[in-house]
Amino acid sequence: MNISITARNMTVTPGIEQRIQRKTSRMERYLYGDTEMQIKMRKDKNDLRIVEITVPMKNNVILRSEASAQGNLFAAIDDALAKMERQIHRHRTKLGKRIREDAFAEEPEFIEVDEQEEDNVEIARRKTFPVRPMSVEDAAIQMELLGHSFFAFVNVDSDQINVLYQRKDGGLGLLEPEA
Repeated sequence: MNISITARNMTVTPGIEQRIQRKTSRMERYLYGDTEMQIKMRKDKNDLRIVEITVPMKNNVILRSEASAQGNLFAAIDDALAKMERQIHRHRTKLGKRIREDAFAEEPEFIEVDEQEEDNVEIARRKTFPVRPMSVEDAAIQMELLGHSFFAFVNVDSDQINVLYQRKDGGLGLLEPEA
């Protein structure tokens, strides 16, 4: 596993590097050998230590964790790494279950659907989110950091809500409303 550590408004001491190496060594059993782990640390004006960890996986999934602690960098590192370990374990477990479920499937099952059932659309979950004005480039970066396949935002140039999405060919698409 390749670990890259960057810091802003602070220095990375050998003690910090050793602690990160020791804590991440447990995660190596869940990850491939060439997996890249990016750790970004920063200190803000109020002496708040913030640690962000990003791990891009092979199947186009990006795992991300963030933790902060007031004045204690080691606590923030420990919290962020613990969150990342839970995410990695959960992701690997989901993959394992999906593989086991499909292992002995002989034929796909076809389900008959009544026409009346199609008319009644049921929303399983409703979620709200803040929509901020940003450029298309900033939205692409934000979408990549979140690991989502789409991202809704207010375009700074047109002042309208746009949707940026990941295309099957790997490129990006932009949905712009027409008046």
